[in-house]
Amino acid sequence: MSDSFEVERTEALLHSRVFSVERRTIRHDGESFSRDVAVHRGAVAILAINDAGEIGLVRQYRAAFDQHLWEIPAGTRDVEHEEPLATAKRELREELGCEAAEWTLLGRFMNSPGWSSQVMTVYEARTITQHERAPAGPEEASSLVQWFSAEDLRELLRGEDAIDSTTAVALHRVFGSFLDR
Repeated sequence: MSDSFEVERTEALLHSRVFSVERRTIRHDGESFSRDVAVHRGAVAILAINDAGEIGLVRQYRAAFDQHLWEIPAGTRDVEHEEPLATAKRELREELGCEAAEWTLLGRFMNSPGWSSQVMTVYEARTITQHERAPAGPEEASSLVQWFSAEDLRELLRGEDAIDSTTAVALHRVFGSFLDR
């Protein structure tokens, strides 16, 4: 078996504001097969920690699950040629109404490489200054912001609700085994 894979062609199946879907025909060892791929511009997420050591979360409606979820601020890199850190700063202002003086890149990860090209870039933001929020869109406009102590956040995350992967990765990068006592 060889490691030689080649995309022979792509067919656009869907184009939306946030992502596109294309069918890719791939050749490998003389055979062809197809995969449907969600093509995404990438996204950023921010683990904002205030001077009291509290973590800022947003509770907003998510259509994919038809429910409200607690998450760290995050957003699609939807402004042409905008650097990831600039997107993170914009998203922090929109969602939490904050600016941060200290930024640390926590890393990048692929959300679901079996079917999506989305790469999430995660930052830690500290030395927070509170301002007025600038929500974009109906979900953000109706969202709730809350700052959680580490213990309160542990209790929230141990609950019955699912934890989104971006929040879990960010917490793990900063706090290690965050859910352990």
